[in-house]
Amino acid sequence: MVDKKFIVAAISVIVALGAVGPSVAQMFQHAEAHGVQAQLQSRFVRIDDETWSKQSVQTGDTLTDSGKFTSLVNRDLRGWYTVYGDSPNAGNRWEIVARDPPGNVITIPANGVVPYKLTIRALEPAVYHMHTQLNIASIGPGLGPGQTIVVTGDPIVKPIPYTNIVYQSIIIGVGYAVTFATRPWQVI
Repeated sequence: MVDKKFIVAAISVIVALGAVGPSVAQMFQHAEAHGVQAQLQSRFVRIDDETWSKQSVQTGDTLTDSGKFTSLVNRDLRGWYTVYGDSPNAGNRWEIVARDPPGNVITIPANGVVPYKLTIRALEPAVYHMHTQLNIASIGPGLGPGQTIVVTGDPIVKPIPYTNIVYQSIIIGVGYAVTFATRPWQVI
């Protein structure tokens, strides 16, 4: 017969592992992938020479992100670029001031190189890990190597464009009305 002390010790070990085990497992599974681009996009376009103008700014100050998009394929690609800021706060607030090349959508020629420059303004203080983000149509997003940027100062609150919200709400309402009016009626 198994000793009662052994059973109590075994149950205690199982309970302790159940309580502490996930934390220990998470410590061993945590891995950093700094500078690794999204695997799918790196076969199409590479973000080269990503450079950030400053490593520390005040809210309201501008920061410039520049580099090159290098096409790795034999066809033109369309995409759009922005910045991605990873931060412990929920804000991650940046305002785009200027783009070069201008416009929201750019064309990257087959096997070509497109230099880019993006000027942004910091709106919320935090320590950000910033990346150039390039979204290729029908392929997906990819990130540049990145840079840690420290933003200090008071948050800048931008006015909410209520007219845009009303306009978008009307368009969504019309879409729902059309969908409801044109859907075949079903008997439940």
